[in-house]
Amino acid sequence: MKRFETFLKDNKLFVFLCILALTLIAAAVTAPFLAPNDPFKTNMANSLRESGGRFPLGTDNLGRCIFSRLLYGGQNSLKMTFSLVVSVFIVGTAVGTAAGYFGGLADNIIMRFSDVFLAFPGIIFAIAIAGVLGPSSINTVIALIAVNWVKYARVSRSLVMAVKEKEYVKLAKMGGAREYQLILKYVAPNIIPSLVVMATMDIGTMMLEISSLSFLGLGPQPPTPEWGYMLSEGRNYMQTSPELMIYPGIAIFITVMIFNLLGDSMRDILDPKK
Repeated sequence: MKRFETFLKDNKLFVFLCILALTLIAAAVTAPFLAPNDPFKTNMANSLRESGGRFPLGTDNLGRCIFSRLLYGGQNSLKMTFSLVVSVFIVGTAVGTAAGYFGGLADNIIMRFSDVFLAFPGIIFAIAIAGVLGPSSINTVIALIAVNWVKYARVSRSLVMAVKEKEYVKLAKMGGAREYQLILKYVAPNIIPSLVVMATMDIGTMMLEISSLSFLGLGPQPPTPEWGYMLSEGRNYMQTSPELMIYPGIAIFITVMIFNLLGDSMRDILDPKK
């Protein structure tokens, strides 16, 4: 208990950012209970109404409650973002660990394969893949997985190559430990913290990538609310009703900022030099 209290006192910024992140996630998860209106219901009689009354942030061009759509949009945006981050983390770490630990032909094949993906600008490559697969939430995530796994593979590979040369790993191997035991017991615990920090810092970046593809019409399709697509819907009314773009833009900005700062704070805590 004392250690926990000491941790809270020494890392107030980290705790505060965790509370903000959890609040965002909670708001997204409980969107069906928090939303004052049906985010899919259209009513042209309420088109472009100002904030107030039944509509805390007003309505869009189809008379839908902006606040309700922001809550549901956050649910979709965060779900896609976390699915992307977890998938990239698992795929990239697994591939990079295999390449770094076993080396040889497997390492050469994996690294040359990753070079192919690095030869193209990431977002352009993602747009091409999403365009071929077709616009949808799943295809957007798949396209971005294909672009982002390389970074995790290369970082995990370099970390594994450093760890496997440590004396305790060599002694464990001489003691008869099997390969999977060495990886799970000695290698993974030493590389996971650095990769978790990188994944946390990437949440904001990957949300921006998802929003970019959604803005181009390659993400969730209407009437599904999503922050990037809400920006796209509002651009036609930028002169008369700029709030249609301002609100989802603020939501993206706040979310990206919170997770970027959370990643920085987590890195400071886990920094072995600290």
